[in-house]
Amino acid sequence: MIKAGIIGAAGYTGGEVLRLLLHHPQVEVVFAQSISNAGAKVSRVHTDLYGDTDMEFSGEADVMRCDVVFLCGGHGSAAATIAGFPAGFDGKIIDLGNDFRLKDNAGDFVYGLTDCFRDRIRKARHIANPGCFATAIQLALLPLAAKDLLNEIHVTALTGATGAGQKLQESTAFNWRDNNISVYKAFTHQHLGEIGETLSSLAPSWNGGINFVPIRGDFPRGIFASVYLDCPLEEDEAADLYKAYYADSPFVSVCDFNPDLKMVTGTNKALLYPRKYGSKLHIISCLDNLIKGAAGQAVENMNLMFGLPQDCGLRLKGCKF
Repeated sequence: MIKAGIIGAAGYTGGEVLRLLLHHPQVEVVFAQSISNAGAKVSRVHTDLYGDTDMEFSGEADVMRCDVVFLCGGHGSAAATIAGFPAGFDGKIIDLGNDFRLKDNAGDFVYGLTDCFRDRIRKARHIANPGCFATAIQLALLPLAAKDLLNEIHVTALTGATGAGQKLQESTAFNWRDNNISVYKAFTHQHLGEIGETLSSLAPSWNGGINFVPIRGDFPRGIFASVYLDCPLEEDEAADLYKAYYADSPFVSVCDFNPDLKMVTGTNKALLYPRKYGSKLHIISCLDNLIKGAAGQAVENMNLMFGLPQDCGLRLKGCKF
């Protein structure tokens, strides 16, 4: 059994990592750490786990007992957390924050976009898990990038309220979010950097042009991205390209009908729908921001790092209704 610990286990992504690992057939959860909830039962914070575990949050992270540690403590906290690990710690680390995603800060961290970099991930000790928007947008474009078919890219994408984390702020309050949408960080979102690095590494002629407008949606979870660009491929050629590229990806499917967000929420699936309109190829990409966009992909990375099937413990049934 893989012995796993979770640092920052009381948040949205930490709770989802914990939920997935508790039911993973090859994992034993050694600790779920939360300074603010130390001593409290996990199921009093993550009430969806009531009846699944009697664990209590620990105030300390006993990493020396672990084969792998998941860092869910929030952006900017990972480097300091790792610096506090005992000198003898030689386990694997998966960071769900943004500290090590970009090459200039990565060190020996490998960018964990599982459906693109499997071979690197299998050999890695440290993984920088991708951002949720970054995952949805990159999955929409990887097949084109691999054929060097990228040009100026246009993206509009909606994310659920959980994408903003648990910190109290007006834009996450129910009375503000319900029946309401708004644009934020237009053309400046922090995930553009990691998207650009991946796509540039695959498509040498691409000039890096990507126009991204993120939108806060009035729903709890999920990402629905609308991506388009000029493309010389016919519609059937594009569909064949996408199906061939993702043939070995257990959770990425190319739809033959227009998908909706409820098809993926609660699951580790990502659905893509490429269609041609004149000279434009339009790709819909949808996934659950907390699972395929965060915790689920982190578990995929763990599976690959320990020689398990990529889909081990992740065959989750969604709820359409």
